[in-house]
Amino acid sequence: MSDMVPSLPFPMHPKMHEDQALAFTAKEDEEERRHIQKVQNAFQYYRRYAYIRVNKTEAYLNSLSAEDQRLLSKYRSHLDNVRGCIDCNQSVICEILRDRVLYPTSDGDTDIELDEAPDHVRHGDMDQTNFLVDGHDDDVVVADDVDVEPLKILKAQSTLKLIARDWSAECAIEREQSYKPIIDSIEEYYKPSDYKLNEIKILVPGAGLGRLTYELACRGYACEGNEFSYFMLIASNFVLNLCDYENKHVLYPWVHQYVNNMRRADQVASVRFPDVCPVRNPPKGNIEMAAGDFLEVYKSPNAYNCVATCFFIDCANNVIDFVRTIYRILVPGGIWVNLGPLLYHYSDVNGQNSIEPTYEDLIIIMESIGFDILSSRSGIRTKYAQNPQSMKQSEYQSLFWVCRKPPNDYEKAQQTSEAKERDNKEPPDLIVNQSNDHDVDLETEVQPKQT
Repeated sequence: MSDMVPSLPFPMHPKMHEDQALAFTAKEDEEERRHIQKVQNAFQYYRRYAYIRVNKTEAYLNSLSAEDQRLLSKYRSHLDNVRGCIDCNQSVICEILRDRVLYPTSDGDTDIELDEAPDHVRHGDMDQTNFLVDGHDDDVVVADDVDVEPLKILKAQSTLKLIARDWSAECAIEREQSYKPIIDSIEEYYKPSDYKLNEIKILVPGAGLGRLTYELACRGYACEGNEFSYFMLIASNFVLNLCDYENKHVLYPWVHQYVNNMRRADQVASVRFPDVCPVRNPPKGNIEMAAGDFLEVYKSPNAYNCVATCFFIDCANNVIDFVRTIYRILVPGGIWVNLGPLLYHYSDVNGQNSIEPTYEDLIIIMESIGFDILSSRSGIRTKYAQNPQSMKQSEYQSLFWVCRKPPNDYEKAQQTSEAKERDNKEPPDLIVNQSNDHDVDLETEVQPKQT
């Protein structure tokens, strides 16, 4: 079995020089250990805090009149089922934590050193963190004797939903909404008949649980995922490296949704994962997962043939930093494929600065930085970690575009004739031609060139 395991290293900062890495390892070591421990605590104490929520409801139920309790007898039994599902989830979490690759071991060594992004609302936490953003945290009660932050408890719960999104058959339609347009566009540009796919290097920033990275590598491309969150890194390492057959584990991702349930069974519905086992089905292309801050790790110019972003670009305080970095690391003639909304995670978060450019602003920014926009559409219907049986169905009208970094000859011409004028002149407003389905028609007939 071991010869079938794909190479999926989790290096500290793979793009750092050795001397930089040594300095980084020594920096704020104790603070990093405390942070990693908080992430580990959120996983380890998942059941404890999940029980607090159930017990609160049951305590109120016990205070009701005998007649009301009689009417809610099946509901009381349902609360016992909820506890059973929480127990099963904790068992899966114990399996996930069994391989201590991403946090301190008992002998004091630290396997990885990186900063976690400041707490903010991620797409997968939307339904659960609204009360935190508004300042109400009644649903997450944190004990005094354990160093666990309320939002980290929610992130641990959200990680279970994201496992279901990326690696269960039940969420296949949701994955197709987000990943298929990206994969199709890359295959259209870098056709297997025209390129040696193992030489086409693709980077997936914000790789999450790693399914998009895996799917691209399965098609033969050399694919590297990049992720910042310890929650995602720990879980993706488990699925990609340690699950040894399909549908091995049972998870209850919707058990924390106490509202908008049509039936009791909807809250305690299970999924199995992984629907595809990467250990038994290693991809044709090389695959890696790299840990670290995208803006700090990826600074080498002309390094990738393609950057694929899905629900990612709005994770920056300043989205222009992302656009500039993507442009820099692409080879001339390389493409950037993006799909997702503009949630802007740092918007209205206390202690954080944020800009929130509109779609038309982003088009101007991308063109001003130097991108050729090959195609651009709006109104792509996408969901993110949604319970398919919930009475509340949230959906984005996502953006999708394919941009190209111009080939060398075009880029040199731009530098000599237009760059100076562009720097000294305010960009013109975008003229948007909208069709009935709200697509932005910016498509041009541009054929890819081998680099």
